[in-house]
Amino acid sequence: MTSTSSKPHDLQSLDTLTGGAFTAPTSGERAQRIRDWLAANPTPEQMQDVFKELSGRDKGAARLLREKLDELKRAKGQEAIAVEWAHKAEALLAQPKLNIADALAWQRDAAKAGAPLSREPLAAFKARLAERVKGIEDLQHRAQVHREAAVLLAQRFEVLSTKSWRDAQGVEEALRADVAHWQQQAGEIAADPNWSSLDARFAPQLESSKAQLLVVSDAFHGALTLAVAADADAAAPLPPVPVWADELRVARGGTPEAAPAPAKPPAPKVDPEKRAAAQDAVQAALAKLEQETAEGHGKASAGAAAALRAVLKEHGKLVEPPLEARVHAALVAAGELEGWQRWSADKVREDLVAKAEGLLKRPEGQALGGRKMQETLRALRDQWKQADQGGVPNHALWKRFDEACNEAHKVVEAWLEKVRADAAEHRALRTALIEEVKAWAVEHTQASDLKAHNRALHQFADRWRDAGHVGEKVFAELQAQWNEAFGAARAPFESAQKASVERRQAMIAEAAELGAAPMLRIDAVKALQQRWQHEAQSVPLERRHEQKLWDAFRAPIDEAFNRKTAEREKASAAMSEHDRHVLNASKALEAANGTGDAQKIRAAVAQLEAALRGEAPPAAAPAASAPSDGPAVGATDVVAPGQAAAEFGESAGQAPAPEDADALPATAPADAPAAQDLVAPADGADPSARSDAEAAPAPAAPPKPAPKPVIAVRGDDRPGNKKAEAVPAGRGGKFGDRRDARGGPGGRTGDRPARPGERGAPAGGGRFGDRPPRFEDRGPRLGDAAFRAQREALERADFALRKLASQAHGEALTQVLGAWEKRDAAQLPSVQELGRAVTPAVRSSWSQAIGTAPSGQAADAAEALLRLEMAAEVPTPAEQLDARRALQLKLLTRRGDPTPEQTWGQDAGKVLAASHDAASARRLQNALKALLRK
Repeated sequence: MTSTSSKPHDLQSLDTLTGGAFTAPTSGERAQRIRDWLAANPTPEQMQDVFKELSGRDKGAARLLREKLDELKRAKGQEAIAVEWAHKAEALLAQPKLNIADALAWQRDAAKAGAPLSREPLAAFKARLAERVKGIEDLQHRAQVHREAAVLLAQRFEVLSTKSWRDAQGVEEALRADVAHWQQQAGEIAADPNWSSLDARFAPQLESSKAQLLVVSDAFHGALTLAVAADADAAAPLPPVPVWADELRVARGGTPEAAPAPAKPPAPKVDPEKRAAAQDAVQAALAKLEQETAEGHGKASAGAAAALRAVLKEHGKLVEPPLEARVHAALVAAGELEGWQRWSADKVREDLVAKAEGLLKRPEGQALGGRKMQETLRALRDQWKQADQGGVPNHALWKRFDEACNEAHKVVEAWLEKVRADAAEHRALRTALIEEVKAWAVEHTQASDLKAHNRALHQFADRWRDAGHVGEKVFAELQAQWNEAFGAARAPFESAQKASVERRQAMIAEAAELGAAPMLRIDAVKALQQRWQHEAQSVPLERRHEQKLWDAFRAPIDEAFNRKTAEREKASAAMSEHDRHVLNASKALEAANGTGDAQKIRAAVAQLEAALRGEAPPAAAPAASAPSDGPAVGATDVVAPGQAAAEFGESAGQAPAPEDADALPATAPADAPAAQDLVAPADGADPSARSDAEAAPAPAAPPKPAPKPVIAVRGDDRPGNKKAEAVPAGRGGKFGDRRDARGGPGGRTGDRPARPGERGAPAGGGRFGDRPPRFEDRGPRLGDAAFRAQREALERADFALRKLASQAHGEALTQVLGAWEKRDAAQLPSVQELGRAVTPAVRSSWSQAIGTAPSGQAADAAEALLRLEMAAEVPTPAEQLDARRALQLKLLTRRGDPTPEQTWGQDAGKVLAASHDAASARRLQNALKALLRK
């Protein structure tokens, strides 16, 4: 090593040349300055000098120079190699006859020698050779196709010779053109520059096809010429084609000649057994070669090809043409495989080395596990063996590959150690579980809770399944012990299941007997089902088996219930006389609902209720002269006067006010004034209504109630002493009290017993119940259709009456406000139109207030409006809120005065007596709208 003091000038000049690489303080800076200097492309001599001085000072920085020098050496060597292989490529391309195998061998050997095939000029030579090879292959394909085209043309001539000569005459020119075109294409193929590079067999084959086609074409055209001449001249000779000759002979009036007897086939010149033996020998060698070629075995395919050539040399003359073609194709494929296999072997080995070295260089989180690594290594080694079969071994690559595989196999060894430890642990765990099951089986031999027993068995099975992996042999040994122990533990449960199945089968037979009985016993069915449920809850079975048993048990009972349901439906399908009456009354009510007349709707409702109670329908009225659009008007005779008075009431269930009830008579005679709106007028347009009204008998007077018995009451009964008021009767007594019990609910002794004929009276009239039976209060039982019809009809009637009542209230209120505005008492609605909330006295006071001139007491009218809004519980305008609060405070100081709810009729009269204005009218309308509905 040269010191710095020995050559100061050289070091200084080299340091200046490299940009201060020798005087840099750190190794990193020296390496960076060397990189920068190398980027300027210094000469090799300069790099050599710097490397000599720097190699003893900094190995890291000197490594950059050594790599650069090695690269230059390799480049110089590759240039020499490239020149050498370029000359070889030029020689190949200059040859007039290029062998495809030689072109492929040039590319293979150049790559093996390390020539830069991807750079110029070798890349251009490689492309030119590939194009030349492709051109030769295309030319071979064209020659083969042209041979087939010649055969097809000859077949066309042959086919036309079997048809009429006139058909042949029609396509003669087309055939001449096709033959001329074929000859032109054959000349182009022969003139191709690559024609000399084709295999020697292609040229004679194409020439023979051309000669054969010309011979057939000349013979065809000559025979066709003779046929045309023979058709024109009867003395001319016939053509040599048999079909055409027969056709012309028939045209001349003769008969066709009989076909000559087929000649016997000539005796074979070669012994058939010898030919067959030759065929078998060639086929055996050919099959071996094709197998080796398909599997890609280069060495084996070369030996098989040599063996096939030897067999072909011995028996080549006895081989048939199809088999000969297969032999040539197989030999060509084997030659190509042999050439490519040697070159591609190293490529495959390099890929395998890269894969083996990359097994331990995978990204973080993507490392292979033990089993996956083992399988990958095994696959890589198998692929290396296959690569060695087709080429010369490469010991350097094998050493790298083996070292990488051994390093990666350390992961497999660690994994195998862990697997062995886990297997030992899992075996001990399974052995302990088997002993635990044996001990548990001895302890629970007489188990009473079978469900808990089954759960424990399932838990043991789950623990065995999750006990971990062991080897196949160990698992087979332990599995036999487990089956024995688990079977002993399961034996009591299986015996209980067997007994339970027998009991369930007995219950199934019992269910079949109950279902087949003519009279289904519900109590027996319920008891049997309870027994089944108890059995199912006591002894669990496999789900599918238990479901099958349950289906078999339920089937006869379901069938019996279905049969009973079908009988009931069949019985209910036959409509009774009572159902028909109810259906007719429901239809009449539907028709009345459509008329929008409340009087007719109420009459139809009364008829439907009578039909529901089982009363006989009224006799049909005689036919009217004109059809009516609803129930007969005479039907309204059955409506009570109280119902007519409440025609425009709140709803169908509202009753008239007490004052209206007092004003109306108890009965409805024909001359009663209150019942004039209930029947048709005498001069009405409906004669049937008049006849019904005249023929309607007068209702019987109600029986006189019996005198109230005198009942002694404890307490002070002196004159003037006030007795305690009787507690009104409730809806009924306690649950279970008899409806016909003596006294009221609860059995009070002070109440009188129910009289015969009353709702609470006993069902029997005499001592022994010898009174004839009657329908219940609700009437006879209805069928489904009649029940639905009457229910829907009553619901629609209730809705229609509510709607009419609402409309009536709105109209009545509008009439009240109109009468007040015009001060016309005649426009004031009647008591019936105003509803049950307005008594006749109130209506009279309103009429007097409207009929008189407006009074000037505006304060009284304002206070009356406030009282009305308080009674109706409607909001008051914002400007009147203070006045309303003051009035409420005033009312609180007058506890004895009547409330606004009690005096709203008089308050409305005060408002009507005042002058009309829009604000007051709007407030009065809002208040009366709510009060008239109460």
